[in-house]
Amino acid sequence: MEQKPPPHVMVFPLPLQGPLNAMLKLAELLCIGGIQITFLVTDHIHRHFNIQTHPAFLIRTISDGLPENHPREGGKYLEMFESLRTNTRPLFKELLLQSGAGGGSPISCVIADGVLGFTFDVANEVGIPIFDVRTLSAACLWLFYSLPKLITSRELPFIGDDLDEMVKSVPGMGRYLRRRDLPSFCRSGDLDDPSIRFYQTETIENPRACGLILNTFEELEAPILAEMHNVCPNIYAVGPLHAHLKAKLAAFPNSLWEEDRSCLTWLDSQPLKSVLYLSFGSLATLSRYQLMEFWHGLVNSGQRFLWVIRPDSVDWEGRIPVELSQGAAAKEKGYIVGWAPQVEVLAHPAVGGFLTHSGWNSTLESVYEGVPMICWPYFLDQQINSRLVGEEWKLGFDMKDTCDRNVIEETVRNLMQVRKEEFLRRADEMAKSAKASLSEGGSSYSHLDRLIQDIKTKSAQVGKFE
Repeated sequence: MEQKPPPHVMVFPLPLQGPLNAMLKLAELLCIGGIQITFLVTDHIHRHFNIQTHPAFLIRTISDGLPENHPREGGKYLEMFESLRTNTRPLFKELLLQSGAGGGSPISCVIADGVLGFTFDVANEVGIPIFDVRTLSAACLWLFYSLPKLITSRELPFIGDDLDEMVKSVPGMGRYLRRRDLPSFCRSGDLDDPSIRFYQTETIENPRACGLILNTFEELEAPILAEMHNVCPNIYAVGPLHAHLKAKLAAFPNSLWEEDRSCLTWLDSQPLKSVLYLSFGSLATLSRYQLMEFWHGLVNSGQRFLWVIRPDSVDWEGRIPVELSQGAAAKEKGYIVGWAPQVEVLAHPAVGGFLTHSGWNSTLESVYEGVPMICWPYFLDQQINSRLVGEEWKLGFDMKDTCDRNVIEETVRNLMQVRKEEFLRRADEMAKSAKASLSEGGSSYSHLDRLIQDIKTKSAQVGKFE
């Protein structure tokens, strides 16, 4: 009998560094599971790849409809989504319809970021099953689902300016959720805020897919996942995605920034659990004032530190501060790089803490490696992630809405000295839970296996295009 070809899945990530990283790892895992992958990225993202090809699957490009000099982030990110919806949609449909025309197997399934709502419409039009992925925390996604309830209960917009007032209308979070832990756009005071209107569509878009794939694990966000099952019955909690591939020698390097690996050599010379690692991710920006507050707080704390400062992350106001131009090595206990191999850094035995922007990839990587955190969130899901770290999981401190050298100094000392053993014990417990979820029979292991089988079943039901 002629052997059937494997399912051919097109994976379409949100064209930003964090979602791209997570979905590349998901694509590699599906390849290992016997699925053929075409990975679709925008032309803009493709031009920024360090490596242009992948040994396991085909990378294809598509236009996002924007000029090359468009920032595609910050206050302009909604313009990118609108351009994708209007300009990329017909191109995406044409790709699906033409797949297989050159002799290869046609696309039999789509996996797309759930924010790209037009992909649901296109997949339905051409008769292909679609699964959606959200690469942020289940908690943040649940907040998006709850936006209509927050509005009808009149908890949005805020009345008064007390950001510490508790939020009561989000099921499963009433114990710890404050106004200040909601996504920052909730502070606008305007229900017509474009971001509020944009994310309200979550209640419509995500349930339309065959299933929802999340980069989390059951033991980490069980209460929230239980609530989400009422809206999306078929959830695959397959995280931490990066850890599924941790032992794979051929894992694809997928950073859009060139990594400075000299920091690993520097870490090799530092004492056990003595270094605080700082990175604010691929999007966050700091003012010169904020940068110097962090600098003085770190130096005054007396702790060793490894600090990632992206070249584009700071408004230098025409000149680089003399403290930084001389290098952190001048202070003997610090080391600064433009970008770092973060997973390897967090796994290094010299690292004892992580001062982070609380992006979900970074949070999961830190949980998996058992590294306590100080959270200084920038926007979106990072606001709730930092609250989970500090209040719900007890893995460190939530330092949102403040940037004062004295607060930074005290918080760093508390994490790295005063309460060091307490946080390391708790982080070790969470790390063991994460690793157990990935072992055979564990929750994430089982969810991934079920996802692969469901993709194969759905793909086998797809007929040829007319």
